[in-house]
Amino acid sequence: MADLSTTYLGLKLKNPLVASASPLSERVETVQELEKAGISAVVMYSLFEEQIIHESLELDHYLFYGSESSAEVNSYYPQTGKYTLKAEAYIERLGKIKKAVRIPVIGSLNGVSTGGWIKYARKMEEAGADALELNLYYLPIDPAILGSELEDNYVMLVRDVCRSIRIPVAVKLSPFFTAIPNIAKRMTDVGAKGLVLFNRFYQPDIDLEALEIIPNLFLSNSRDLRLPLRWIAILYGRIQADLALTSGVHTAEDLLKSMMAGASVAMMTSELLQKGIGRIPVILADVEKWMSEHEYTSIRQMQGSLSQKSVKEPAAFERANYMKILNSFKSFP
Repeated sequence: MADLSTTYLGLKLKNPLVASASPLSERVETVQELEKAGISAVVMYSLFEEQIIHESLELDHYLFYGSESSAEVNSYYPQTGKYTLKAEAYIERLGKIKKAVRIPVIGSLNGVSTGGWIKYARKMEEAGADALELNLYYLPIDPAILGSELEDNYVMLVRDVCRSIRIPVAVKLSPFFTAIPNIAKRMTDVGAKGLVLFNRFYQPDIDLEALEIIPNLFLSNSRDLRLPLRWIAILYGRIQADLALTSGVHTAEDLLKSMMAGASVAMMTSELLQKGIGRIPVILADVEKWMSEHEYTSIRQMQGSLSQKSVKEPAAFERANYMKILNSFKSFP
């Protein structure tokens, strides 16, 4: 039987399939089902910076102002939907989940400023989180904000959080940085033990009949694997951190490709939301079958075997292959 074990953020995992941050981690019973199905670790649904700020303002309001102004204060912040968990409730839920399962549980913070992050990073650690994932999501709409200024703020945030807790920290990045290897290195230089590639952002649509902006979310598919696959293959061996691939992991083939590119783990949500938790044992069985048929004895044996530094044609991951691909395309008859 093939050895599916791997290591991520210093955590020994029974296999490389991890449940990424999603509503699946809201209920203790669902996380127990994920564990029973074979998932190796779970990333908690994110605690958003807006929730921390809202809670702080709400407390400030009750301490220093009259209750008649609460509606106005609350109106400054959007309703976060049925998956909202206030900060303290989130910590309590994390603690209950940690006590209910044996697999590692990773806390998740989503935002872009230090604010209450350090406080709640410590609370997550105290609640039993095995690691912390910092999900950096900020949309700079002010033309006066420099890219370098924004990156400096990100790095300082990661540095401050890493210094404030003892558990390992992973940073979930977006694919929109000008120089991904540089920001990745800067994150690891200030203490990040892992990088999660990539964040999938909400993209609004327009309703032409109602003339309104439509808030909706599309789940990933296997085609989305290519972007993180490419960058993990490029970063493997260049950055001293564990790499987690997220977005586009739906099949055993997707997981195997992730490992060969250099990922320590492959994170999955969309497939489980679409087809159910029962997909986990099927995918793991398919991975073992493929490894047996191709004479692989362990996941570690294949990790990074098709990274940029390992393949015969490293340019396949770079611009050099761009013209070749375009020229190979044949027009329709």
